Amino acid sequence: MAPALLTAVDSTSHVHLVIGSNPLAGARCSRSLEVGAHPIVIAPEDATVHYSLLKRIEEGEVKWLQREFREDDLTTLGRAEVDGVVDAVFITTGGKQTQSTRISTLCRRLRIPVNVVDAPNLCSFTLLATHSDGPLQIGVTTSGRGCKLSSRIRREIAASLPPNLGSAVDKLGSLRRRIWEEDHATELSQDPEAEDEDIGQPATFNQLVTAESAEAARGRRMRWLSQICEYWPLRRLASISDTDVETLFREYTKPSMIKNGSLPKRPGRIILAGSGPGNPDLLTRAAHKAILSADVVLADKLVPGPILDLVPRRATVHIAKKFPGNADKAQEELLELGLEGVKAGHTVVRIKQGDPYIYGRGGEEYDFFSSHGYTPIVLPGITSALSAPLFAAIPPTHRSVADQVLICTGTGRKGAAPDHPEYVESRTVVFLMALHRLSSLVETLTTAKGYPKETPCAVLERASCPDQRVIRTTLENVCAAVEVEGSRPPGLLVVGKACSVLRKFHQKWVVEDGFQALDNIGMEGDLPLLGEAVSA
Repeated sequence: MAPALLTAVDSTSHVHLVIGSNPLAGARCSRSLEVGAHPIVIAPEDATVHYSLLKRIEEGEVKWLQREFREDDLTTLGRAEVDGVVDAVFITTGGKQTQSTRISTLCRRLRIPVNVVDAPNLCSFTLLATHSDGPLQIGVTTSGRGCKLSSRIRREIAASLPPNLGSAVDKLGSLRRRIWEEDHATELSQDPEAEDEDIGQPATFNQLVTAESAEAARGRRMRWLSQICEYWPLRRLASISDTDVETLFREYTKPSMIKNGSLPKRPGRIILAGSGPGNPDLLTRAAHKAILSADVVLADKLVPGPILDLVPRRATVHIAKKFPGNADKAQEELLELGLEGVKAGHTVVRIKQGDPYIYGRGGEEYDFFSSHGYTPIVLPGITSALSAPLFAAIPPTHRSVADQVLICTGTGRKGAAPDHPEYVESRTVVFLMALHRLSSLVETLTTAKGYPKETPCAVLERASCPDQRVIRTTLENVCAAVEVEGSRPPGLLVVGKACSVLRKFHQKWVVEDGFQALDNIGMEGDLPLLGEAVSA
């Protein structure tokens, strides 16, 4: 079956003939009225009329001929300017009736568009499932194979569109009209044979304007407007204001704008996006969309490669040059690069490992960009402080074991040691950025803060990545375990009885390597274990 030719018909003042008085007939009349047509219903006097249709009849919006259909209805009830021929016929009584086939045949002979419910073979046109927003109309058809499905697809499309897009169409339409009028006035002013004597002789009267150059200028103007429609994000278009339209029009009339056919520089924006613990499947959809929209990406060196692999090729990527003693300077350099990007009108995405506001300097960066006139968009990320224990089978809270969770840093400002928390038996403590000074941390906890040496703990490294590693041990043995097994940053330390709730161990330490559970989501079969255990 060949695809249908989808068209939009101006139905203002058209006469639509509706056969039947059921709920569908009411819906057809409502749609006709919406598009400016005049519906006429034909149904016997004793027919059951749907209440919504009856209300429109009583209010005079719909005319009801209380009788059976007659052949001459097709050629006498229409507009005078088309010799009484109706503009379209809607048969709502179904295609199984002999009358439906007869009316369809008559309409086709007279070339009157006809639609018969549930009978694609009798239709010369079908109605689309439409979404309307002012001048914007979107139609979906399944070519008579399923109106419910087309309605579902239409809803999905409509839900994906930003609000107020119809208003943006209106505004851009007015801009297009103003540009056309400006061009037309310019052409008249440059035409020595123009008949309008009131125009007068312009200062550019003697300027040579060839047909070729005028055509080229029109082409540049069309490309300029097309670029706005094509390349501006839909959400940006949907939020366009009257002020924006005025600005665009002024920019258009500038000689440099007409000459180059370029867009006015768009405002830059800065996005602080949390990348989660490491696995790209754990990015939020918002963070993923932000990365795909980036012109410039600023990332810490601990952001895993699979996350950076999502960055578009067109984007420039800057990795922070952070190392001991240079962290503050590297941070300042990254901020300046970001500020330079937003000033140039770029979308700058600052990718933060974990969550921007959990020991990620997100608040400081928000304050920096805001102080320069650019308020950041902040997108949360799944913090490793809470997700890494989950991937290691450690529930931070567990009835009768742990009723509170405390997130701490092992490294304070300028590298100084922070004031560590006192021991609480029912508390799980997660230490971020602590493994590089593990020995002093453990000593402080066990000698000054009341932590028993046999307190269970776990070192969690590269959480959610294929090379994830978990070392299960106690405070007494954790330093020796890390010294023997080595380091695999980024990592964190979890301390508390919750570390031994789901995974028991009786050795000094146990090492579990690897993580593939997320690779099998949605696949048949059992999920693999988190890692293969090695005892010490």
